[in-house]
Amino acid sequence: MYTIGILGTGTWGTALARLLAGNGHAVTAWSALPEEVASLSETRRHPRLGDMVVPESVAFTGDIGRACAEKDMLVFAVPSPYVRATARAAAPFARERQVAVDVAKGMETDTLLTLSEVIGQEMAAAGKAPRLVALSGPTHAEEVARDLPTTIVSSSRDADAARFVQDAFMSDSLRVYTNADIRGVEVAGALKNVIALAAGIAGGLGYGDNARAAIITRGIAEMARLGAAMGCERETFSGLTGLGDLVVTCTSMHSRNNRCGMLIGGGMAPADAVREVGMVVEGLNALPAALALGKKYGVELPIIEGVDAIVRRGASPRAVVESLMRREKKPETWL
Repeated sequence: MYTIGILGTGTWGTALARLLAGNGHAVTAWSALPEEVASLSETRRHPRLGDMVVPESVAFTGDIGRACAEKDMLVFAVPSPYVRATARAAAPFARERQVAVDVAKGMETDTLLTLSEVIGQEMAAAGKAPRLVALSGPTHAEEVARDLPTTIVSSSRDADAARFVQDAFMSDSLRVYTNADIRGVEVAGALKNVIALAAGIAGGLGYGDNARAAIITRGIAEMARLGAAMGCERETFSGLTGLGDLVVTCTSMHSRNNRCGMLIGGGMAPADAVREVGMVVEGLNALPAALALGKKYGVELPIIEGVDAIVRRGASPRAVVESLMRREKKPETWL
């Protein structure tokens, strides 16, 4: 049994708290919202996770020190814009060489750091050296909460840390693989959300399965090109955290990015679409960093640039699709 602190009690953090408690671990889950702590403590249910019941053994708290101190593992499950502030608040209570797991998907706009790098930077500023792991893959919280078969990847440059997380999370319904390419895993997790916006926009325009398949496959090509330029392993992008996560995010109505894109393609303003979805749309948060990385590494990202033209510059979605279809002829190559 491990002692585990989960920072963030949204759908993913709460679903993971239930899973880890079911695996026999001692789990403390933290939220910055007092009303969320009170509701989860009393009802043992998350309003967006149906009939899922969180075991009584999971302790909910608004005290981040209680969630972090003397834990074998910290799981960062807050939305990407809040990872740095959460890591800064947690750092004074973290143990040296503690396993710190990022389960959010995104990149920091200003620094272009992956989220595990953000956590590592804040921990280092407090004199701590955590063992960083990214846990990522095609994993809708709504399905993990129902114990539906799911696969995920524990990625770290520290092989022992990756196996530690694999051991803690593995269950009859969650199969965990390991991967040493943590940067590739995190880059793929951030970029796939932007491509999913594009797939949603195409759906909202009334385009069909052919268009969705084209966006998925050409989207993976964009992701792999940028990842390779950044020194990531190309194989990562054809695995669970690349192609696998992209497929599920582009095809499922559980996907906030897909739903947001569909609303935008149907004529809704991006800000209104986000309000309609009612949760954080990580593809919009990742978009500025994706564009900056493409420019930094000299990589062409036509689908991602098209999404930017629509959501940030007010371009007509149909006009952007027409522009993509009329691009210069070329062979189908990954790089």
